[in-house]
Amino acid sequence: MIEALLLSIKIGIDPEIFSVIGIEVTWHGLFTALGVVAGVSVATYFARKQAYPEDMIYNVALFLVIGGIIGARALYVIENWSIFENDLGDIFALNTGGISVYGALMGGAVGAWTYAYITKVPNLPRGADIAGMGAIVGMAVGRLGDIINGEHFADSTSLPWGLVYTDANSPSFIQFGPNALAQHPAVAYELIGDMLIFGILVFVYLSVKRAGVTFFAFVFLYGLLRTFVSFLRLDDIVFLGLRTAQIVGIVAMPIGLAGMAQLLRTSPQEERESRAQRRRSLRAGEEPAPEQPTDA
Repeated sequence: MIEALLLSIKIGIDPEIFSVIGIEVTWHGLFTALGVVAGVSVATYFARKQAYPEDMIYNVALFLVIGGIIGARALYVIENWSIFENDLGDIFALNTGGISVYGALMGGAVGAWTYAYITKVPNLPRGADIAGMGAIVGMAVGRLGDIINGEHFADSTSLPWGLVYTDANSPSFIQFGPNALAQHPAVAYELIGDMLIFGILVFVYLSVKRAGVTFFAFVFLYGLLRTFVSFLRLDDIVFLGLRTAQIVGIVAMPIGLAGMAQLLRTSPQEERESRAQRRRSLRAGEEPAPEQPTDA
């Protein structure tokens, strides 16, 4: 135990950067915003390669971000209702932290797909591939703020890279006190995992010429990551000894595998015919649409 304290990494940074007219700006909020910028930038880069129009790219990104913010906060509030039931105004205090990554993914997906469906964005499966790569980078950047703030609690550890939070305003310091044992840097593990997943997704995107496979690979890999990392976290147990992220991850993994298997079983000719049929259905009674972006 003494060795763990001596070798642990101490973080003594105040979660609040500054306050303006009563509004707190935190490291969590800053890196969440930077994560959005990074994720949109990555998605925009690949979307341009697919010849998507600039205005379409940014419109989809806008709806994805709006949906992601709503979903992230909504799921967090649902999971932690006891914190908010006596002060509903805190539900909207996004700057102080408290979001669910899975809520962001689900809300962002709903927002982006709703816009894409209404406006008939071409080649939706390839767009989903691109969105998945942007999302994983955005989450990785956002995790930097979580590491600084210490708002996600984890099991104690004797490893030399455990974390101890020493600032009195850190949620971990408030939770465990000044004599806390070093805890697993579970969120840092996820950040590393996110970047590894991004590398795998880029490889799949460039090497597998089948739209949608990259997206389902993202669904499977992130579900796998969160399922195992969450064993180290002290989030509430909700069912059969599992946490919310683990339940979602366990559901996501077979969906990701099934999606990849189905797409990889479909021959390129069948895929082209299926796309052509969808385009004919969409264009029925309309003027011919501009040429669709092609796969990279």
